[in-house]
This record gives sequence, C-alpha cells and structure tokens, in this order.
Amino acid sequence: MANTINEKARDAAGAAKDAGRDVMDKAKDVGHQAADKARDVASRVGDVAGSAMNTAGQKADNVASSVGGHAQTAADAIRQHGPQSGMLGNATKAVADAVDQSGRYLQQEGVTGMMGDVTEMIKRNPIPALFLGIGIGYLLGRALDRS
Repeated sequence: MANTINEKARDAAGAAKDAGRDVMDKAKDVGHQAADKARDVASRVGDVAGSAMNTAGQKADNVASSVGGHAQTAADAIRQHGPQSGMLGNATKAVADAVDQSGRYLQQEGVTGMMGDVTEMIKRNPIPALFLGIGIGYLLGRALDRS
C-alpha cells in the first residue's frame, strides 16, 4: 500500500511537472506573441511619426520659400524707394542686397537646408556655439523670469 501511495504521488508529481511545463510553454508563446505585436505597433507608430515629421518639414520649407519671396520683394521696394546716391544710397543698396540674398537663401535652402547649415557651423565651431547657446539660454531665462 505504501508503494502504491508513493507511485501515485510520483505520478501526480510527474503530471504536475508536465502541466507546469505546458503552462510555461503557453506563457512563452503568449509572451512572444505580445512582443511581436508590440514591435508591430511600435513600427507603425514610428512610420506615422516619420510621415508627420516629413509633412511638417515640407510645410516649413514651403513657408520659408514664401518668406524668401517676400524678402526679395521687400529688397526691390527698398531699392526703388530708398535714396539712390550718396552715403544713404550706398547704405540702401547694401541693405537691399542683404535682404535679397537672405530671400534667395530661404527660397533655395528652406528650413531643412538651414538646419543642415547650422549643424555644420556648430560642428566647425563647437565652443563659440556652446557659449552662444548659454547666452541665449541666460537671456531667455531672464526674460521669462520677469513675466
């Protein structure tokens, strides 16, 4: 009788062990499925975010191009209505040329090109860029502290 109880206990322990393995296997499968679905959702979110950023970048470039066109129009108006000779004439020409160049740059490069140019400038001059950032942060902090 003791052997029968031991055998039944061993059989029950084996069955419990098998059931435990089955539960672990099912849990692993469910975990893998959940991880796959999470990766799929994350990929879709990344695609949507990338698309939104691309659209925003295109809109920003369009706005920059429009602003560039307006700047060139303003440069023409400065040339037409400003003094034409003397020291003021030279200053008018210099201002109009600078506004015109800025407008062309905005039209050609857009926001995307400007960001690339700023990135390159920071890479070439990291220390002055750092000090400039600190100075701008300080001034913004002071301005926001007053309001």
